[in-house]
Amino acid sequence: MPKKPNLLYVFADQLRYQSVGYAGDTKARTPNIDAFAAQSCNFWNAVSNHPVCAPYRASLFTGKHTSSTGMVINELRLKPNQRCLGHVLTEAGYSTSYIGKWHLYADEFGNHDDPKNGFVPRGPHRLGFDGEWKAFGFNHNHFNGYYYEESPEKKVFPAGTYEPDGQTDLAIDFLKRAAQTPDTPFAMMLSWGPPHDPWNAEDVPARFLELFKDEQFPNPPNYKATNDNPYTDEWGSLKEEERAQLEEWRRVYYAQTACVDWNFGRLLQALEELGLSDDTIVIFTSDHGEMMGAQGRRAKGIFYEEACRIPFLLRWPGRVPVHATDALLSTVDILPTLCGLLDLETPATAEGIDLSAIAKGDDGPQPEAVLLQGTGAIAIWEDGHEWRALRNKQYTYARYLVDGHELLFDHQNDPFELHNLATEPAHAATLERLRTQMADKMASINDTYEPSTFYRDHWVNSERHIIASAKGPFISN
Repeated sequence: MPKKPNLLYVFADQLRYQSVGYAGDTKARTPNIDAFAAQSCNFWNAVSNHPVCAPYRASLFTGKHTSSTGMVINELRLKPNQRCLGHVLTEAGYSTSYIGKWHLYADEFGNHDDPKNGFVPRGPHRLGFDGEWKAFGFNHNHFNGYYYEESPEKKVFPAGTYEPDGQTDLAIDFLKRAAQTPDTPFAMMLSWGPPHDPWNAEDVPARFLELFKDEQFPNPPNYKATNDNPYTDEWGSLKEEERAQLEEWRRVYYAQTACVDWNFGRLLQALEELGLSDDTIVIFTSDHGEMMGAQGRRAKGIFYEEACRIPFLLRWPGRVPVHATDALLSTVDILPTLCGLLDLETPATAEGIDLSAIAKGDDGPQPEAVLLQGTGAIAIWEDGHEWRALRNKQYTYARYLVDGHELLFDHQNDPFELHNLATEPAHAATLERLRTQMADKMASINDTYEPSTFYRDHWVNSERHIIASAKGPFISN
């Protein structure tokens, strides 16, 4: 039996689709990502089902929506007895490596540097990633990077090391060792922190910031000078002094992205030099995007294109042809798609669709529309920010829980989502059709659309450990 292909899954944090060169952004300095796009299947309609760090990761590993994982806000501890990507890979004989941000084990708000929140002990909470472990819960102090291995003692990068540089060094070291055992397939997940904020000049190596010293970053056409009240939470709101910093924030964001691109280039070069490129499926993507003042918001956690739309590039030389597809791909589809590509059995609990046939340039099933979920504030229990949305290839329909306010955007013809069509008679039939589709999709996964404190009171215990979801209570172990 031939050896299964290797898997290298690389994802940045808060990198939006709109801010990479291959997507048309002329300000971006992403030559390595752009060159990779020219060698890959480009899923240019990829979105994050829940554009927040921990909910994305929970969906990535389980193939389930937020309402089915229970990871409704950040800083909760995921219930580990779910069948996940790591289990499938390990049981299939893969040598695994996880490097970078994990964000599924903390059980208190804040206090991120405490090992009790950052160190994940070997065992069920690593969700099947039983091989090499160089991860941490949460850290965005990029010049003070660290990780944990098999004890709560931090492994600190040398002084002056920018965190993604150090993480990429770790990844290349793993690849060198993996190349010595060519009969054993490997699967590595590399989770970089940038371009997640903070976005101050000292939060990126000077040589990357220098690339943008003469570049202007004005407000986008959908910038709003007031916050998106009453719907936005603390993370999505902008203070007046922050609005004055937006242009500089964007400059640093693009500089951080340029650094991510440089490290991605190093990784691809190592694959090539080690003779691993042809046998390795490489994916480059992100967990979600960033609003940066668009629609009166910063941060993520919302259905607008800047927050939910992500790059998703997939390269497998000789097996996946170079092409771009408009097929919808969302977080819950990634696990089934990877299983399809690797010829592994998809967990029965996964809620997404296997798009491996589409990746290979063939006909195959694909979603007609995808469900996006917002289940509260980013990391605190606070009602009033909940929403649901349905996105298809042309439209995004959204509804807020607090007052039933509806929005309908033609994101294909109105990419900045400037015109809410929900009240226009000419779009009444489209509005009703998407309402029905969203209700049907929610019903299919038992998403009853509750206020955030409902989840606190019914799905999470006093220790911020998830004990239930829309599927019912998790078993006790």
